[in-house]
This record gives sequence, C-alpha cells and structure tokens, in this order.
Amino acid sequence: MNKITIAIDGFSSTGKSTVAKQLAKYLSYIYVDTGAMYRAVTFYAMENGLISATDFNSEALIYQLPNIKINFKFNEALGFAEVYLNNVNIEKQIRTLEVSSFVSKVASISEVRRKLVEQQQEMGKDKGVVMDGRDIGTVVFPDAELKLFMTASAETRAERRYQELIERGDQVEYKDVLKNVQERDYIDSNREDSPLVKADDAIEIDNSHMTLEEQFNKIFQLAKMTIEDYE
Repeated sequence: MNKITIAIDGFSSTGKSTVAKQLAKYLSYIYVDTGAMYRAVTFYAMENGLISATDFNSEALIYQLPNIKINFKFNEALGFAEVYLNNVNIEKQIRTLEVSSFVSKVASISEVRRKLVEQQQEMGKDKGVVMDGRDIGTVVFPDAELKLFMTASAETRAERRYQELIERGDQVEYKDVLKNVQERDYIDSNREDSPLVKADDAIEIDNSHMTLEEQFNKIFQLAKMTIEDYE
C-alpha cells in the first residue's frame, strides 16, 4: 500500500492533535505533533528567563537555539509519543495555560520556525506521516496528498480547552482561556513568517458541532479515499 503525507492545520484547540493521533494509529503512520515542538522551545525560554509577561529576549533565544534538542519517545502505556527537551520528559509541563500564553510569540520568530521546519521535513521525508500544526500544508509539506484545515468557534474551543485544564487539576478561569484562544488566533493569523492560513487545496473541517467520533469517521474516510487514489 502506498503511503501518503497527511497535513492537518488549524486554529488552537480544534482537536488537531487528538484526531491526528487516532488517524496515525489506524493507518500505522508516524504522528508528529509540531505544536508540541514549539511549546518545547517556549518552555525552554521560560525556564531560562528569556520570556515573561513583560519581556521577551528573542535575540538570546535565537542565540541559544543550538542548545535546544527536541525529540519524541513513544510511551507504550499511554499509547502516544511524549515530548523530550534535552532528554527530559516535558510532556505535562508544556500543556499549561502559561506556556499557551507565550507559544505564539515564540513561534513567530523566523529562526525558530526555520529550525523546527527543517526537523519536521526530515521526520516526514519518507511519507507515511500525519503531522498537525499551523503551517504544515502551506510551508512544511506544500505537496502533501491530503490537507485538512480544522476550525471551530473561539467559544467552543475555549470551552474544550477549559474542561481539559480543569480535568488536569489546573486552576483556571474560562474567561482567561477564551482570551488566550482569541489572542493566539490573532498572533497566529497575523504573524509575518508563515501565518496561519488555509491552503488552497485543503479541506476545511468545522467541528463546532461534531462529536469526536463523527470527526474521526469523516477524516478517516477522506484519508482512505486519498490513499486509494494514489495506489
């Protein structure tokens, strides 16, 4: 069976990672969470005092990029790959609202994007990969055989993210989560380097009123049809 590249882009908290993981599992493809890679760089910046609510030393971050090593290790018990920063598992640390509040600023730095895009392209060079992010279908893999663009209302996405954080035990307010979603939408869509846009040949999936099962079934069928077309 021929393997294809599946690029899933879209706004924050649209469930890109969830459906990408499911899809990769069912197709026996490699899954790459590019958002986690940007979160890892953001976590590095936070841990090293390079970014705060009032300051962002982007030049220092660019200088220290060679010190940042990101990789994924599959966790058999959890059933997915976790993110490691310089050989330390940071999967839980990068999922906080604080990291979310800074990640779009870090991702807007051209040098950061260039470093991570190169790694992402290397990971997917042999196809058989499902990759989600903001610029997968437009920059990382513009020739991907299947491109999807995930969207939903800001309020729906904020509610999903809020429930996720509460279930993890984080102390957050819905209004703060909604503000974060809206701010990330603006920064992601208006940054100069690789802004979040729907590729001309991407299929838009609005999952505002979809269950996870309905969403997966729709996307799985699209993937199967595309794979068949390339056999």
